[in-house]
Amino acid sequence: MNILFLTPQLPYPPRQGTALRNWGLIRGLAERNRVSLLSFLAPGQPPEPAPPLRAACTRIETVPQPTRPLRRRLRDLLLSPLPDMALRLESPAFRDRLTAWLAEEHFDVVHIEGIECAPYLDLLEAARPRPFILFDNHNCEYRLQQRAFQADLRNPLRWHGAAYSFIQWQRLRRYEAQVCRRADRVAAVSEEDASALRALVPGLEPLLLPNGIHLADYPPDLPAAPGLGDAALVFTGKMDFRPNVDGVLWFARQVLPRIRAEAPQAHLWVVGQSPHRRLEPLHTDSAVTLTGEVADTRPYIAGAAVYVAPLRAGGGTRLKLLEAMALQRAVVATPLGAEGFPVRDGVELLLADDAEGFARAVVGLLRDPQRRAALGVAGRRFVAAGYDWQTLIPLLESAYR
Repeated sequence: MNILFLTPQLPYPPRQGTALRNWGLIRGLAERNRVSLLSFLAPGQPPEPAPPLRAACTRIETVPQPTRPLRRRLRDLLLSPLPDMALRLESPAFRDRLTAWLAEEHFDVVHIEGIECAPYLDLLEAARPRPFILFDNHNCEYRLQQRAFQADLRNPLRWHGAAYSFIQWQRLRRYEAQVCRRADRVAAVSEEDASALRALVPGLEPLLLPNGIHLADYPPDLPAAPGLGDAALVFTGKMDFRPNVDGVLWFARQVLPRIRAEAPQAHLWVVGQSPHRRLEPLHTDSAVTLTGEVADTRPYIAGAAVYVAPLRAGGGTRLKLLEAMALQRAVVATPLGAEGFPVRDGVELLLADDAEGFARAVVGLLRDPQRRAALGVAGRRFVAAGYDWQTLIPLLESAYR
C-alpha cells in the first residue's frame, strides 16, 4: 500500500510521546508498505531528516511550524468557535504542499496523526480518487482539557488556566466529534479513550491501537546515565506539557519531602525538553535536577531506582510507562498515570493516588531491591505480551481493508 503520514513535527529523533508513536508506526509500516511523510518542522529540529527516518520513508518534505503571536491567540480565544488545537498548525505553505502531493500521486491511505493536523481533512476529502483517511487520535483531547480544568480548579492560583481549559473543553467536544465523523477510521490508544469518543459520536467504533514500542530497543541491561545515584527517582516527558508540569510540581512539593524524611538520599530527576517557567523554582531545590533536553532518555530511565508517574491530569496512555517497564524499572504511578493499561497494582507496578500513599510506595521500594527487581521483570513481561509494534502493526494494516 501507498501510505502518507501527516505529522505535527518530524517524528525522529523520538524523544517524546507523539514522536515515539509516530516513529513506531512509520517504522513498522515501512517494512511492508510504501510510506511518505509530509511533516511540520518544530523549532530547533534540523531541516534534514535523520538517516533512520530517511531510510524508512520513500518521500519526505517539511514545512516550518507556523507561529501565532499572543495577540492573535487572544483574538481567536475570544472570537473563534474553533479550539486552539484546530488553529495551531494552520499553514498556507503546508496546505499548498499537500495539495501538490495529492495532485502528483495517489495515496491508498492517509494518516492524520493527531488533531492538530485535522484542518487538512478538506483537501483529503476533495482528492480524486479519495484516499482512505485514518485519524489517529493520540489523546481524547476534549477529556484531556476537561481534566486539566478540574485539576486547575483546585488551585486558586491556576484559575486562569481553568478558565482556558473550560473554553477549550467545550470547543473540542464539537470539533473532535466532527473530525471523527469525517474520517473513515478513528484510532484510539485505550479503551477509556475509545469509550469517551463513542460518547461524542454514537455508533463510532474506534480501532483500539495502543501505544507501543520496539521492545528490542529497550534491553534490560542498558547502561545507566552516569551520576544518577542509587536512589534516583526518574520522570521523563515533554516538560511544557501541562499534565507533566502539574504532576512534577505536585510530586516535588507534596511527595518528595515525605520520601526524603525516610530516605534522605532520594533525588528526583526530571528528564525532558522545554521545561516550563512554572518549574523554575525547582532549579534551586537541591533534591531535584531538571536536565532539559537530552539526546536519549533511555539511559536515565535505566538508572532509576524507581520510575515515578505522578500524573493527575491528561488522557490517553503514557509511552513513558511502557519504556520504564520494558527497561525493567520498578514503577510507582497514580491510577490516572497508568490509565489505559490493564496493569495490576502490586504485580507490574505500584499505584498510589495521594501524596502519603505515593511516598510510602516509593520508600518501600527503595528499601527492597528484590521487590524492585520482581516488579521490573513482571513489567517487561507485560510489555512484551501486548505492546511491541511487531504485534500491533498487523492490526493496523488489517484496518485499512
